[in-house]
Amino acid sequence: MMKTIKEEIQKLLADSLERTKTFNGEREKSFPGEISFADNFRHGDYASNVALILARSLRRSPKEIASTLVKDLKSDQPSWLAKIEVAGPGFINFWLSPAFLEANLRRILREKGKYGRRKEKKRLVIEYSSPNMAKPFGIGHLRSTIIGQAIYNLYQFLGWKCVGLNHLGDWGTQFGKIIVALRRWEPGFSQLDLNQLERLYVKFHQEAEKDPALIEEAREWFRKLEQGDKEALAIWKRCSRLSQKEFQRIYRLLGVKIDNQLGESFYRTQVPAVIQTARDKGLAQRSEGALIINLPGMKTPLLLEKSDGTTTYASRDLAATKYRQERWHPQLLIWEVGREQELYFRQLFLAAELLGYGRREQMVHVAHGLVRWSGGKLSTRKGKTIYLEEVLGKAIERAKELMEKSVVNHQLTAKEKERVAEKVGTGALKFYDLSHYPGKDIIFNWKEVLNLEGNSGPYLQYTVVRGESVLRKAGRRKRQFSLRELTPEEEILLRLVTRFSVIVQEAALRFSPNLVANFASELGQAFNLFYQHQPILRAPREKRDFRLALTAGTVQVLKNCLSLLGVSLPKKM
Repeated sequence: MMKTIKEEIQKLLADSLERTKTFNGEREKSFPGEISFADNFRHGDYASNVALILARSLRRSPKEIASTLVKDLKSDQPSWLAKIEVAGPGFINFWLSPAFLEANLRRILREKGKYGRRKEKKRLVIEYSSPNMAKPFGIGHLRSTIIGQAIYNLYQFLGWKCVGLNHLGDWGTQFGKIIVALRRWEPGFSQLDLNQLERLYVKFHQEAEKDPALIEEAREWFRKLEQGDKEALAIWKRCSRLSQKEFQRIYRLLGVKIDNQLGESFYRTQVPAVIQTARDKGLAQRSEGALIINLPGMKTPLLLEKSDGTTTYASRDLAATKYRQERWHPQLLIWEVGREQELYFRQLFLAAELLGYGRREQMVHVAHGLVRWSGGKLSTRKGKTIYLEEVLGKAIERAKELMEKSVVNHQLTAKEKERVAEKVGTGALKFYDLSHYPGKDIIFNWKEVLNLEGNSGPYLQYTVVRGESVLRKAGRRKRQFSLRELTPEEEILLRLVTRFSVIVQEAALRFSPNLVANFASELGQAFNLFYQHQPILRAPREKRDFRLALTAGTVQVLKNCLSLLGVSLPKKM
C-alpha cells in the first residue's frame, strides 16, 4: 500500500530519532510532534515541530535536536526530497523534488479518478440522514445527510467496505401523538400529506399545554401500537409509506443513495434479547416501575423500558448496535447525529460495551451543529421548521438568476439551463454546508452559498467547466512535457495537487469533509490565478503541452474533491 508523503516523512523522522538515540535508544509508542503543511511554499512543502516537542523532556535546545536530525537525514536523503532544513526556533522543513512533482502530475493523468485511492480492507458502518417519519424533511436534516454521505465517500475512497444506514425514526411515542391528533382532528384524513401531519403534530403540542391528559392518551396509543393494535398499525403504515415516498424524492434531488433503510420499528422485536442480556449481566434495575441501566461515572441512567412496558429509543438503539455488530462485524461504527445528542451517545456507547456489543473506541458520534437563521434554532414542535425542499427550490431559482447574468449562459438550451441550475443550486447548498466544520453551527447566508468568486460550490463547478473547455479546444493527444523554469503560478499548482491524498486521509480520520472542501477552494483559486496570468493555448509548444497537462491534472483533482463531497458537475455553465 502506497503511503502518503506525510506518512513517509514521519517514518523518516522516526527512524532518525532511533538512529541518533534521541530517545536514549527507546522507541516511543507514538510519534512525538506533528507533520503539517508548510504555511508558505517558500518555507517548503511540509514542516515538523518534533524538535520543539522533545526539547523540554530532553532538556536540550530545539535547534540542537533539529540540527542533529537534519544532519542524519541528509546522510541518506531520499530522491523525492530536494531539501531538508532547520528553520526558526527548531522546525524542520521539507521540500519535494522537481522529479517527484513531475512524477506526481503524470500519476494524476494516468490514474484520473483513482488518484489518491487506498486499500485499507476494513469495514465501516455509518448511520446518517435518519429523518423522522410523518414530518417533512427539514433543513436540519440536510447536515446529517450530506455530512454522512461525504464521510461514507471518504472511507470508501480509502478502500474501506462501507455500509450506509438510514435509521428512520418510525417508532416511538411521537406516533402515539400523531394517532391521537388524526383521530381527534382529521378522522377521515383522505388527503393526507406530510405538511398536514406536521401541522397536526404542532397542534397536538399546543393543545397538550392546555390539556395534559393528551400526553397520557398518546402513550396509551403507542402502547397499543407496540401490541399490534390494528387501527394503530394501519395509521402507522400509511404514515410510513407517505413519508418514505417523500424522502426518496428529496434524496433523488440531492443525489444521495443510502445502502440500507432500517427504521427503529425493525429493531423492536430484538429489544427483549437486549433486556435479557442486561438482566443476565446484572446491569438492569427497576426504578419507579421503569427498567434502567446505571452507568459507571454517569449521573443519568439509561432508560431501557418505560413503566408501561413500552420500548425506548435507547433500547432500540442498543438492539441496532447489536444487529450491526453481528451482521457486518465492522472495525468502525459511526452515528452522524446532531450535537445535542452528545450525552446520549456517551451513555449508549458505554452501555453497548457493558452489554458486550463492541468496544467504545470503535464507536464514534460525529456531532453536527445547527443550521440557524436570524430567528435562532428551528423547532418542529413550535412550527418553525424551514423545509429542505423550499430551500432547495430557492437555491435552484437563485442559480437560474445567476445564470441569466452569464454570457456563456446564452449558449445553453432551456432544458440545459434547467439541468445546470439544479446541479448548481444543490451543489451550492451541499458545498456551503460541507465547507464548515461539522460540529459548528451554520448561520445561513445566501450570498455565501452562491458566491462565484471564492469558497463556494458554483465557483468550483465553474472552474472545472472552464478547465475542461480549455482541454476540449486543445484536442486529445499525448503531450510530452518536462518541468523547466516554472512560473510561481505553475509551481504552486504542482505542489498543491500533491497534498490531495494527505487531505483525504486526514478528512476521514477527523470525520471532517470540510478539509476537502477548503482544499478544493484553495486549489480552485490557485488554478484561476494561473489561468489569468499564464497563457495556455497561446503558449509556445513545449510550455503549451506542460500547461495543458497541468490544467488536466488540476481539473482532475478538483473533480475528485467534488465527487467525494457529492457535488455534481454540469458539462456547461
